[in-house]
Amino acid sequence: MEANRTLGPVSDLEHHLPSDWWRTLFNSMYLKTDGDIVENRAATSHEVDEIISLTGIEPNDHILDLCCGQGRHSIELARRGFTHITGLDRSRYLIRLARQRARKEKRTITYREGDARRIRLHDKKFHTVLIMGNSFGYFEHLEDDLSVLKSCRRVLLSGGTLLIDVTNGDWMRENFDKRSWEWIDQDHLVCRERSLSADQTRLISREVVTHVDRGVIIDQFYAERLYNPKDLKDLLEKAGFSSVRFHGEMIGSSTRGQDLGMMANRLIVTAAAPVSSPGGTARKIPFPKITVIMGDPRLPDKVKKNGQYNEEDLETISRLKKALSELGEYEFSYIDNHTSLLSTIKTERPQFVFNLCDEGFNNNARLELNIPAYLEVLGIPYSGASPSGLAICYNKSLVRALAETIDIPTPLETYYSPGDQSATIPATFPALVKPNFGDGSIGITMEALVHTSVELIEYINILKSQFPENPFLIQEFLTGPEYSLAIIGNNGNNRTFLPILEVDYSELPEELPRILGYESKWLPESAYWKYIQYKQAHLSEDKIRLLQDYSLKLFERLECRDYARFDFRADSSGIIKLLEVNPNPGWCWDGKLNYMAGFAGLRYAQMLELIIRAAQERVCNYENTSQIRQKYSGP
Repeated sequence: MEANRTLGPVSDLEHHLPSDWWRTLFNSMYLKTDGDIVENRAATSHEVDEIISLTGIEPNDHILDLCCGQGRHSIELARRGFTHITGLDRSRYLIRLARQRARKEKRTITYREGDARRIRLHDKKFHTVLIMGNSFGYFEHLEDDLSVLKSCRRVLLSGGTLLIDVTNGDWMRENFDKRSWEWIDQDHLVCRERSLSADQTRLISREVVTHVDRGVIIDQFYAERLYNPKDLKDLLEKAGFSSVRFHGEMIGSSTRGQDLGMMANRLIVTAAAPVSSPGGTARKIPFPKITVIMGDPRLPDKVKKNGQYNEEDLETISRLKKALSELGEYEFSYIDNHTSLLSTIKTERPQFVFNLCDEGFNNNARLELNIPAYLEVLGIPYSGASPSGLAICYNKSLVRALAETIDIPTPLETYYSPGDQSATIPATFPALVKPNFGDGSIGITMEALVHTSVELIEYINILKSQFPENPFLIQEFLTGPEYSLAIIGNNGNNRTFLPILEVDYSELPEELPRILGYESKWLPESAYWKYIQYKQAHLSEDKIRLLQDYSLKLFERLECRDYARFDFRADSSGIIKLLEVNPNPGWCWDGKLNYMAGFAGLRYAQMLELIIRAAQERVCNYENTSQIRQKYSGP
């Protein structure tokens, strides 16, 4: 780069500021002068953590990284499994660099060159739009910033989320460095001047880059509008956004520990796009008002870590409520206080219940069937399995016996009653020991896989002390691939098989048993939680059809309704055998069911809506919709 003419000392930075400075600033030198911040992998990873936490984005969401630069956030999102990402930026140089970096990492990301004020993308396409890296407020006129926000609103889906990371204007006015200098490498010295604009609404910066041999090579000016929370909220609402929320400050970090400039202290704000009414003829919904019944976070729960609800459980509930809030055709209310649950149901009489109380009444898994039983006594329609279906599937040995009668292979198994003084020792080891009754893998820990008769007796004694009334199963340990298949729907054309899931144990330390035990579901600090992954199974058509046939037979014979999950595992010879059947399986955002929905391209909210629709359609198959409404409307 050749030496350039420099202006020398100037008394008024604003006077020399080009109105379209942003057209030429973002080039290779920008990545040098700001590389300590914008090429900072650790900072980017932290910022993406914040994005995921604050927006609740899911791997199948469509995400627009607006003013994406060289792709640091979009590529990091792709590394984490997000599959529908578009990046847009005005800088041709940065867009080309982003494409090169994405190709090098074999990430599928769409990058486009374009103006943020006029986003040339389809309307209502994206679930989330991100404006990261302090990329908002570059334009000379406030109306241009408003145009950016209106463009964001236009491309967002109904109720979609906008997240902006922008300089904390009030803080910056009081704390900006009027002059600074730093060596960015062995050859380049950067000197910066800053001053407020005449109206105090923008911070004007001048950057002079000097090369040790060639002298001054850049003398450039740029600016950014300084927003405080009130002004930014007003502008977002003027653009049509609602639910504007500020999430504290983001403090900049630098690998050089030098001048952070406009990245030193930033505001993080989210806002929601308008919720639009469905176009055309509205779909008739028999029960638009839905009461969600859940476990009681106030009560002990022996299945959960330390016998109580934890931070992870509360986050799961929060994500559920956020997902359901996206289903604008329905109105949701929640009941989780089991002390008053029965009286509340009776007096307030829900129109329809979305039964997500897999913890059971009073967080007692044995009483899971009591809630649908009570709803049936009151004549209130609900989602999920009937009381008898739940009772049958809760008894693992009974499910195994039924499966054998319809020619579905099962592991070799010995039933051990609490009153037995001895048990038949399996002919071969290893063997898996587990309670006959129980949910959430309770009683199945890494020690449950035994290799000798001594280990077997020791673990049986442990289980007898923990579950004195519970029979145990001593089961052939299957060493082949482990699969799950889910069905959403009921008899007829609306039944859906979700793509088959395979449990990936490849990253689990070799010394640990390959089982999905208690640690993998409830202990975030365990290796099982950290290293077990789920992936879409790639099976032959014959095996897919076999698993679907097995699952469909079990679905019908075990009185499953609306949705269910079936777990299988192959033995050393490749014969696939049934592990267990899960009516009303785990509905959480990070559970198997939602993973399988993700393989099918469904978002969490869409998966939940499929279950609700299946349940309401099932109810409507028995009686005319108007009769149902009259019957269940209550006094």
